[in-house]
Amino acid sequence: MVSISPPMKFAVFSLFLCLSLVVAVDAARRGNKINVIDRCWRRNPRWAANRQRLAMCSVGFAGKMTMNRGRGVSRYVVTDSSDDPVRPRPGTLRYGATVLQGKVWITFARDMQIRLVRPLVVKSFTAIDGRGADVHIANGAGFLLYKVQNVIIHGLQFHHLQSQAPGPIIDPHGELSHSGNEDGDAIRVVTASKVWIDHNTLYSCEDGLIDVTRGSTDITISNNWFHNHDKVMLLGHRDGYIRDKAMRVTVAFNRFGPNCNQRMPRVRYGYAHVVNNLYDGWKEYAIGGSVGPTIMSEGNLFVASKQKEVTRRMPASEGKPLARSWNLRSEHDAFENGAFFSKSGSRVASPRYDAQQRFTAASPGAVRALTRNAGALRCSKKARC
Repeated sequence: MVSISPPMKFAVFSLFLCLSLVVAVDAARRGNKINVIDRCWRRNPRWAANRQRLAMCSVGFAGKMTMNRGRGVSRYVVTDSSDDPVRPRPGTLRYGATVLQGKVWITFARDMQIRLVRPLVVKSFTAIDGRGADVHIANGAGFLLYKVQNVIIHGLQFHHLQSQAPGPIIDPHGELSHSGNEDGDAIRVVTASKVWIDHNTLYSCEDGLIDVTRGSTDITISNNWFHNHDKVMLLGHRDGYIRDKAMRVTVAFNRFGPNCNQRMPRVRYGYAHVVNNLYDGWKEYAIGGSVGPTIMSEGNLFVASKQKEVTRRMPASEGKPLARSWNLRSEHDAFENGAFFSKSGSRVASPRYDAQQRFTAASPGAVRALTRNAGALRCSKKARC
């Protein structure tokens, strides 16, 4: 039996303590790794006292949402979960998002589920901020952002939304109009610009979860969790709608899956920067498009299930041949379980972000950490979110 002297025991114990500390610090660093958007506000325990700080945290094509903050912004609290699409009552979400004039920052007094009778028409210069409450938009209609700008949608859960029959609805001008047939989308962005959709959870709706169409541009879709759904995200209206050539969308730090089928996203025309997202399987395809889109896939993590190919090139409509002009590139992506990416077209240019849009893509090895908190957050108003 070998005896160990007291000095040797102390040295061994010290070495063990140092190694344990190094491991603990490394684990803490990895666990605390958050993306550039969340780092901007989530580490502040007083986030609830300065909610408008969030507007300066967006990146990508939406840029900083500077017009959604400042002295001219009215604070509005939703206290009533009911919905009247013709005569919205003060305290309801529709009153704050559609009727109340000027710049508005909307929060929620408590946890609630809101069943929208008809689509919620969100006006310009509106921020809908669900932090601090568990807010579900469910079992009714979704949101419509039509010909608006400077809109933030943050921290909500959208699910089990269905098509609604046409009917009267109040619009942001205070006039009574008629809603058309709706497909059951969660969020429709139509002829809109400078829109930021961040930290929402979306699943199990009748049609799409997010549609960006009809000339919409400068959109950032970030930190959302999409799961249990067929057609997830559509960018571009239809093959013949060439106004979408000007569309620019950033899709960053989102989690797709489990149980997503297709359109993550599906792109027509325009430019999509798809960066640092986690793809937890797909059934048909993850990223696809037709009629000449330009897609830069950068720093994503693709984890295949049964279907291995990430991409799909669709034939154009009206019997036209397969579109040859669309460009799809993969830069620094990572692939697991046999996933593979089929590149197409010529070299894809970088997004050319300006100073208010720019951010640095992380390596795909960091994606699991960067998307760990994707979706609607459960935030305490007295602690870090």
